[in-house]
Amino acid sequence: MEIQSFPSEIVFFDLETTVPNKTGQHFHILEFGAIIVCPRKLEELESFTTLIQPKDLSVVSLRSSRSDGITRAKVGEAPSFEDVAEKIYGLLHGRIWAGHNIRRFDCVRIKEAFAEIGKAAPEPSGIIDSLGLLSNKFGKRAGNMKMASLAAYFGLGVQKHRSLDDVRMNLEVLKHCATVLFLESTLPNQLEGKWQSSSKIMTRSRSNKQMAPRAVPYSKGGSLGKVIQMTQNAKNLLSKAQGNQALQNLMKHSHSLLR
Repeated sequence: MEIQSFPSEIVFFDLETTVPNKTGQHFHILEFGAIIVCPRKLEELESFTTLIQPKDLSVVSLRSSRSDGITRAKVGEAPSFEDVAEKIYGLLHGRIWAGHNIRRFDCVRIKEAFAEIGKAAPEPSGIIDSLGLLSNKFGKRAGNMKMASLAAYFGLGVQKHRSLDDVRMNLEVLKHCATVLFLESTLPNQLEGKWQSSSKIMTRSRSNKQMAPRAVPYSKGGSLGKVIQMTQNAKNLLSKAQGNQALQNLMKHSHSLLR
């Protein structure tokens, strides 16, 4: 395969796989989806998604037990991993990889899949795992660190468990989290008191033009100490971002949203 390098581009990718229910069973990739993102504007430059037919179709349920709708009939007409390996390699190799829990799951599955067909696996120029990043910097204010919970927290809709939809949701979650962290670190004196003084703010209803209460995300925090700690965490993130180009780009995007 021709080796190319795109160190200044980020590729968000996600895999849908079978779920082993017995010891010794392997994960089989059923779908791959990716978007290439410009780190300067966080704009989507290119996208690709495909269902993937495993060598043994019996590992796929006749009917999907999950919300993804991926069934044996659907993947039965899809290309094999070997058929799309060159395309996937071209999308991933030399770029910054981004995704939710990709270090422990998606990166491992990609390497396994390329090893099975006897080809060299793509290598990243860097990795942004939003699970680890947000666990450390954003905390469990959404309840837990699942993508579905984070998306619901910000009102971004329901996770569909389809690769392309999930990577786009992942990008939006990161944008929202970065904006919140930017606000907390930039305006602590103004926002601390207001967020603590009331669990609701008043918004104007479009239908009747009356003021209606709206819940504030920080109403469950309870104590000033928690807000101070969140602010300190945000400052730490900004400090670490000085040497991390990918994080700097996310924070710059957040700044642009506030102008």
